[in-house]
Amino acid sequence: MLFGLDGVEIGLIIVFLTLFGGILSGFPVAFAIGGAGVISFGIIAALDSAGLLIHQAIDTGSSEYAALVASGVKEEIISIFRYPDLPRMDEPVFPRGWEYALDRNVSFIVNRINERVLAGQSIETLLAVLMFVLMGITLERSKIANDLLTTMAKVFGPLPGGLAVSVVVVGAFLAASTGIVGATVVTMGLLSLPTMLRNGYSPELSTGVIAASGTLGQIIPPSIVIVLLGTLAGDLYSGAQEARAIEAGCTDALTYLGKPAVVSVGTLFQAALLPGIMLAGLYAAYAFGFALYNPSKAPAVTLESGGGEPITRGESLTWFLGVPVALIGGAILLGQVGLIGSQSTQVDSFSDIGEAASLRTNVSAECQASMIELHGQEAWDTAVAQQAEIEAAGGVAESRRLTDEEIATLTAEKAAAAAPIGTGPAIFAIILALILTTARGVSPSSDPRPIAIGLAGVGLFLLVDILLLSPTTSMGASWVIWAIPTVIALYGCKEAVIRLARNELIRVVFPPLVLIVAVLGSILGGITNPTPAAALGAAGAIMLAAYRKLHDEGKSGQVVIFSTFAVVIMILVGINFDLRINQDGVTFESWVAFFIAYGAYLYAAFGLAYSCWVLFRSKVLTPVVRETAKVTSMVFTILIGSQLLNLVVISFGGEHYIQQFLRSYDNELTVFLIVMLVLFVLGFVLDFLEIIYIVIPIVGPVIYGGSFDPKWVTIMVAVNLQTSFLTPPFGFALFYLRGVAPKEVTTGHIYRGVAPFVLIQVVGLSILWFFPSIVTIVPALIGN
Repeated sequence: MLFGLDGVEIGLIIVFLTLFGGILSGFPVAFAIGGAGVISFGIIAALDSAGLLIHQAIDTGSSEYAALVASGVKEEIISIFRYPDLPRMDEPVFPRGWEYALDRNVSFIVNRINERVLAGQSIETLLAVLMFVLMGITLERSKIANDLLTTMAKVFGPLPGGLAVSVVVVGAFLAASTGIVGATVVTMGLLSLPTMLRNGYSPELSTGVIAASGTLGQIIPPSIVIVLLGTLAGDLYSGAQEARAIEAGCTDALTYLGKPAVVSVGTLFQAALLPGIMLAGLYAAYAFGFALYNPSKAPAVTLESGGGEPITRGESLTWFLGVPVALIGGAILLGQVGLIGSQSTQVDSFSDIGEAASLRTNVSAECQASMIELHGQEAWDTAVAQQAEIEAAGGVAESRRLTDEEIATLTAEKAAAAAPIGTGPAIFAIILALILTTARGVSPSSDPRPIAIGLAGVGLFLLVDILLLSPTTSMGASWVIWAIPTVIALYGCKEAVIRLARNELIRVVFPPLVLIVAVLGSILGGITNPTPAAALGAAGAIMLAAYRKLHDEGKSGQVVIFSTFAVVIMILVGINFDLRINQDGVTFESWVAFFIAYGAYLYAAFGLAYSCWVLFRSKVLTPVVRETAKVTSMVFTILIGSQLLNLVVISFGGEHYIQQFLRSYDNELTVFLIVMLVLFVLGFVLDFLEIIYIVIPIVGPVIYGGSFDPKWVTIMVAVNLQTSFLTPPFGFALFYLRGVAPKEVTTGHIYRGVAPFVLIQVVGLSILWFFPSIVTIVPALIGN
């Protein structure tokens, strides 16, 4: 053997040395990865043809191997790492020759590009990357991020360490709107670092908090890292659990696990929400604590206020805390006692399918033993009892079409049990009330009568809903009856919006906050998947940037505002009316709703086109599109190049060799720790894209093939990559910040500044390790 190493080991070393050499060569990373695959394959093929690469494989024809299999050990877990004393035989790393491997690689790369890049199931999810990148770059290039930083600095500046806290808050905002680490770090480095240094902040704290807050884009949804990881995690988890089930003697993962082996990007967004907020909170807490112990290095700063009416503490507590808590808490309480709830009377025309047993019990003895080991004897006995009851009742009840009388009876029952106030009207009323009360708080000395009239309209709206409407009232008739109270409420809201627009904090923070809530809310709430939500975010960012540009030019932005209202109308009509006009028996009400929604759609499309024209005319759209194309092209080119590199590793058995090494450890906790350590180290020299597309497909079948929750595994990997982004000396965030930092800020300042935040990241990882429910609680509460 060459250098005393196995041929597969030498092949892996050649691949990684070639990869690192390609990255360090100065060529674009996207092309260096593909080139590294081609060059490493050529080197390995040449050495193999010369007889220099010998792989020592277990001799499956030996009597020792046969005796081991006969003793009950499964062939799948037999490896040279677990049983090093088994007889071996020498064979080339390409058993059928490099020509055969090359032919397979070419076939696989064509199929995989078609499957994952051109026409596969994951292409729709990958399109979300394009939309999120466009959304983030638009917000950054339109100076909205600059406004956020300036405004937050004015709000938090008077607190000890307030400027650092404001950087964390804006970092979380930008993370939720861009999802791009480099763009966030560079933006905040250019905008906030000079201000912090000018106001006496230490370079260490300033650079540390900027670099750390910039990496929040790795974890806070909608994170591009989560999107890309999610597209792989779903396939890896499904395949790994299928293999685990077959190894356990069961037919499929559903039988073995008792639930589908599925994980989606939307579910991962839900899982990442609390960890992201937790990390941002830890950053802010450290900045505040640092300022308390070192007040001279993080002084309180009072920046010039942007105007606005002075508000007393009592007024602030009343209108900004007490009233919102009372409104939302009261609604929740009314929902608990049944006064607010669903008023739907819709029933299915088919009966429900009878409930099956919690576990499948008609399985082999081997599968039964494995399922009892996994779920416990009590769960198995419960499933057996359930199955016995089902069979005694004649089996699982099949679905059947209900008669007209049964449908009418069920409809009447649902109408009788409906809550007095519907969930939709209640949410609509709360939103209007919050707008009105917040406007009262920002301008307490203004005439209270318009606000009072608006609140009276909200109260009348709810009263009409209780007294004049029933669950069987058609939606068209309902809106006719709601018309007068709604007009009264909107009259007050018009004045409220004018007052709110005069407040700098609300004017700057509210629009991007609404955009982020709309995007994340639609994903986290299960209303839609990430791709349409990303399209909504991109369109919203373009319209928001256009409005900002028109405002700077002193021109009216009414077209953009009305387009936003058109989108809202479209959504409301789509929720409340049946717009399927291509079916029989379409009502007049549905036709009216369809034309209203279609008209709103046309106006919204016009508003988006007008916004694009405004940005194009002001020379904002062109660089945004160019930068979006560059970033997206890099992502997809890296995807293709990494597939080529992966196939090279697979072709000479490298992937199988690594997986056998990891599976040689019986404790899956040990395996996961090894993988996390390797990912952490690789994060020093590889971008997250390379790690996701090169490393994760190799180790994924192992870390997703155990008993760990796939959501927890994915979020732990994402936070780990975020940590490696910060860690000196190779953390990418440090290089981004070094490139835009002023001359007086040294590399030593940056390294010392990020050290505490690396420890905070480790603490965050430890918290997620010991309390995995932080990851799983939100998906469990929201559902899919």
